[in-house]
Amino acid sequence: MGGVHVTRSFKSPAAYVQGRDALDQLGDRLASTAASALVLADADVLEIVGDRAEASLEDAGVEPTLEEFGGESSETEIDRLTEVAREAGTDAIVGAGGGKALDTAKAVRENVGGAMVSVPTIASTDAPTSALSVIYSEDGEFERYWFYTDHPDLVLVDTTVIAGAPVRFFRSGIADAMATWFEADAVRRADGENFFGEGPTRAAHSLSRLCYDILREHGRSAVQAVERGIVTESVEAVTEANTLLSGLGFENGGIAGAHSVHNGLTQLEATHGATHGEKVNVGIVTQLVLEGRDDAFLDDVIEFSTALELPVTLAEVGVDDPATDDLERVARAAVAEEETIHNAFDVDTAEVRDAIVAADVLGSQHRS
Repeated sequence: MGGVHVTRSFKSPAAYVQGRDALDQLGDRLASTAASALVLADADVLEIVGDRAEASLEDAGVEPTLEEFGGESSETEIDRLTEVAREAGTDAIVGAGGGKALDTAKAVRENVGGAMVSVPTIASTDAPTSALSVIYSEDGEFERYWFYTDHPDLVLVDTTVIAGAPVRFFRSGIADAMATWFEADAVRRADGENFFGEGPTRAAHSLSRLCYDILREHGRSAVQAVERGIVTESVEAVTEANTLLSGLGFENGGIAGAHSVHNGLTQLEATHGATHGEKVNVGIVTQLVLEGRDDAFLDDVIEFSTALELPVTLAEVGVDDPATDDLERVARAAVAEEETIHNAFDVDTAEVRDAIVAADVLGSQHRS
């Protein structure tokens, strides 16, 4: 937290395209900048989009190479795929899948140059639009953020693919996107910094609020549609909130306590089965407790979460009856020196630990 910022900044991907069957436009949208492209995706995602991506690239005269992503955005996997990209000599890296696949593709592009395209197949995180990668250990523990000068050149979101994915991912994206508003607002009130180490713009603050408003207005009906594998205007709205608005909001508005608590929770192996957004949702309630929000406000957010079947207790992210040592470990990681919680809060391990416990109690009351 600091004084008045001399500069404020807003950065974004060069282009964002969303709609039914948007994947079929991949080749046409890349053809002017790349003669060849390396498509990185895990085995399941290659099964879903590999043939369509390959056909679209070939039809546009862009030579495709498909490579299987190992599943973890670790330095080891990034190094391996960087070598694959160098050997293929491609002009563009296309990452397809969830946040870890896209973050890995961004890191590979940083190493080899050229264009970078994000093709999210689930609306579960705000990774597609950002100029950073979240790096994990090979065991799935959060390690650090890597920051880049360049954003993706194109974010291509096929809502038919999004609606065909398991609804759990869509719900998870709503949680991650909800955090965008609470964190950006906390950062602004504390005069904190965005992800570029500069002041957040009013535009970022407004987009973060719009993101939250869309989720509250369309979240339930969008989830019901995705449960049936169909695309509606509510699905389009929430996909845009989860992907574009959340992405622009978190980077340009800054993040705070909810994501630090998420990062702390990754220290416990028991949470590795929970998605990013599911752990973030527990972090949201914890941050709101830290802020001293009133009972009615907390009840409203928790009730919305439970209506969407999002976790509001530690047990729901895999931590049953946590030992004091475990809670200490989570809280200590959440307030590590480089953590984003310091963007908005002056707190120590004990305060965060107690907030986690209090949030868990509140969530449990709504579950009983």
